[in-house]
Amino acid sequence: MANRFLGLVVFMLFSALALADTLAVNPGHPDRYVVAKGDTLWDISERFLRDPWLWPEVWYVNPQIDNPHLIYPGDVITLVYVDGKPQLRLQRGHGDMKLSPSARAEALDQAIPTIPVDAIKQFLTRPLITDDATLESAPYILAMADEHIVAGANDRIYVRGIDTSDHGRYHVYRPAGEIRDPVSNEVLGYEALYIGDATLQRFGDPSTLLLTSTTQEARIGDRLMPIVDQDVYTHFVPKPPAQEVEGRILSVLGGVTQIGQYQVVSINRGAREGIEIGNVLRIFQSGAVVEDMVNPRSKEKVQLPEEDAGVMLVFRIFDKVSYGLVMKATRPLHVLDIVRNP
Repeated sequence: MANRFLGLVVFMLFSALALADTLAVNPGHPDRYVVAKGDTLWDISERFLRDPWLWPEVWYVNPQIDNPHLIYPGDVITLVYVDGKPQLRLQRGHGDMKLSPSARAEALDQAIPTIPVDAIKQFLTRPLITDDATLESAPYILAMADEHIVAGANDRIYVRGIDTSDHGRYHVYRPAGEIRDPVSNEVLGYEALYIGDATLQRFGDPSTLLLTSTTQEARIGDRLMPIVDQDVYTHFVPKPPAQEVEGRILSVLGGVTQIGQYQVVSINRGAREGIEIGNVLRIFQSGAVVEDMVNPRSKEKVQLPEEDAGVMLVFRIFDKVSYGLVMKATRPLHVLDIVRNP
């Protein structure tokens, strides 16, 4: 965790103002703002800047404040101009916060996140996109205890393929089919639908596990993968991709059909294309193809132009696919809409 914070500080200290010519403040910006509980860095930035993802470009890192890149309720953000350029400065609302090792976790938990955590937390570790071989070789549910046909929370299951007792907790997944690139038709990966969690009760062949929670009924053939404890990092550094990127929205996650603000979407670009966590992409509504009805003799098909429709921030990446949160939607968004550098 410390390395992440150090990297964030270095980024803010040494990031050149390459976008200075395009920086623009929000015409209705306040001169100062007192941070409140429930705020996000993105929301606060949007109060001051036309393009909130440029926050790091105008952030003044005060070396006299411990962790000045972390912001807490009660802190005061002030907009000033230095050599004609906007600069955002931080004043601690309750004095400089000293982070001793014993208070570190609590202090970090109190810091406001970059984006709404509630909108993405279920997608930070699940669902899963992997290759076909990984799913095929994963342990699987052989049968349900007590002659059940399906199983839910507090039911026991029998699982084959667990080769060690070292892992006590597992996610249960169901193969949900391949994901194909809508343009090239390349197989980008295989999606695994999250079903629930299970704990190992007895190791063997088969092993016995208890389903501790489920989002839907588990079935014979569902796959299991060990739960790996990992830090859930919510303090993203918004930045454009380092190279030119163009992709498409593949799907909207979470069991909904409409794409709008704070919806999670998947795109057909990932680590292979240089996508990084924190990348900001602009969304363009794909222009429809319509028939020229004014001149019916021609029956000509006309491609309507693309329309700027929103902004998304990438929070999780796989090799060929990424998940992003729609931060702004100015028009209705759809699957197959285009994403590009902002």
